[in-house]
Amino acid sequence: MTIRRLAPEAVNRIAAGEVIERPAAAVKELVENALDAGAKRVQVRIEAGGVGLIRVEDDGCGIPQAELMLALERHATSKLVADAAGGVDLLNISTMGFRGEALPSIASVARLVMTSRAAGSGESWAVHVEAGAAQPPRPAAGSLSVSGTCVEVRDLFFATPARLKFLRSERAEAMAVGEQLRRIAMARADVAFVLEVDGRVALRLPAEADALLEGRRRRLAAILGAEFGPNSVALDAVRERACLTGFAGLPTYHRATREQQHLFVNGRPVKDKLLIGAVRGAYQDLLARDRHPVCALYLDLPFEDVDVNVHPAKTEVRFRDAASVRGLIVGALKHALAGAGHRAATTVTIGALGSFQPGGARAVSPGLGGWGGAPRQPMMHALAEESAAGAFVMPSARQEPETAGQEAEAAPLGAARAQLHETYILAQTRDGIVLVDQHAAHERLVYERFKAMLAQGGIKRQALLIPEVVELEEAALLRLLEHREDLEGLGLVIEPFGRGAVVVRETPALLGRVDCHGLLQDIADDLAELGSMEALTGRLDAVLSSMACRGSVRAGRRMNGEEMNALLRQMEATPFSGQCNHGRPTYVELKLSDIERLFGRR
Repeated sequence: MTIRRLAPEAVNRIAAGEVIERPAAAVKELVENALDAGAKRVQVRIEAGGVGLIRVEDDGCGIPQAELMLALERHATSKLVADAAGGVDLLNISTMGFRGEALPSIASVARLVMTSRAAGSGESWAVHVEAGAAQPPRPAAGSLSVSGTCVEVRDLFFATPARLKFLRSERAEAMAVGEQLRRIAMARADVAFVLEVDGRVALRLPAEADALLEGRRRRLAAILGAEFGPNSVALDAVRERACLTGFAGLPTYHRATREQQHLFVNGRPVKDKLLIGAVRGAYQDLLARDRHPVCALYLDLPFEDVDVNVHPAKTEVRFRDAASVRGLIVGALKHALAGAGHRAATTVTIGALGSFQPGGARAVSPGLGGWGGAPRQPMMHALAEESAAGAFVMPSARQEPETAGQEAEAAPLGAARAQLHETYILAQTRDGIVLVDQHAAHERLVYERFKAMLAQGGIKRQALLIPEVVELEEAALLRLLEHREDLEGLGLVIEPFGRGAVVVRETPALLGRVDCHGLLQDIADDLAELGSMEALTGRLDAVLSSMACRGSVRAGRRMNGEEMNALLRQMEATPFSGQCNHGRPTYVELKLSDIERLFGRR
């Protein structure tokens, strides 16, 4: 078999398959070029799902006539700077694009016309390309009134018709284009975006003057929905050289998939396993396993601390200090959510109001439904016996009734007025009412108390009468032994035992009898994928959750006024008390204005 060099046309089409796999990818590359050119307004127009037409126009700096042909050559770019040795610095990339592949990739599989007017120039120039064959630039007088570039792509993939068979319907491809543009728009609130689909304006986002604070919040509300603003908490945290900002949804405001988790690194939308795992870790004991939070997180760090040259699509990154980045995200999210205290999502109230509508179907908010219970596990620690014996009984409120009633009514969760069906507490606030699920609320209080006790005293360990030898593959064992001290802090003591094995001497007492091989394999897998030990911490949290559930005030128990008010006051002082350990809301609040509307008074 003879080795031969592929023709340039074949090379371009092969490379195009990595960069431009669907119309949304072409739109992404063209819009990123516009942003790198300093555009403050980007207008996108597509037809037939982007296969018939993609048109991206910007008001950036434009391309000089002498460089138009060069811009269509593979690996020709203005975005990489030279390093001290005169080479190319790939560790200090500050632009969205840098490979110089997008335009030649698109031009090799479509019919492309690029018209540009450079800043300070009095005329526009256009270059025509068909399946990679370019014609010399020619004047395009009057096409652009100001500096900028317009790229028009027609008949995408006409030169590679096999790719068309793998595309979805026109509607699905148009939706993918819209989602791609929204993700970019969330990262750049200072830029105006317009999307036209088959002659109809599908998206119009004005530029925000304050692109970091309220402007970013307004941009996110326009994309994620008006409910996101009041149901989220702001983030602003710094660790070493990394800074994390953005907004995270309350635990009771969640979705069935991760599609509404938006992560940005130095302004670049990414889908990174480390970041996704960090978000999951921060919410792990606040949501049911099949529910996912809504968030928009912006991570900024020095360019040399992150590698974006991982994949042609530039959606994956690598961090120099991944553990520090994960710690920043988990810590910032937990701190912000704890600061929200007992807040529950307003969608809980919306769903409750919908259920009151006469003769109508129950209105369920997108943030409700699909609850999954945490797995039940046996209570195998003295804490469980103390809880079951009533050690965690709510304190009595020792105040005069009149004073207590006035002060309690002014509190966020109000003053208890009645117990309904020996399960729900009805409280009155100054401007409405609150309905509390007594078991779910007390379950969260007990769980947080358990966690505080463990944090103060550490994880108690139990020594195995006969240490267990566990054999695993070499790479998994190395990962486990590298984290021996961390594992010991969580109650799991291991030691090397010859080649290809470790011996387990102690395990967390909370877990009772442990499948040591399965536990170590799960931990090793977590370390490989996420760089954390979620398998062990997750099991410990599940046990604490089960213990808290069994040791809490049960539904059906009659409570007196002092007990009910004491529960309300503890909820106000306890982080995350707006939801139980399984992610269900612990209370519903109805304002007086909402109640009056139900009865036609407003």
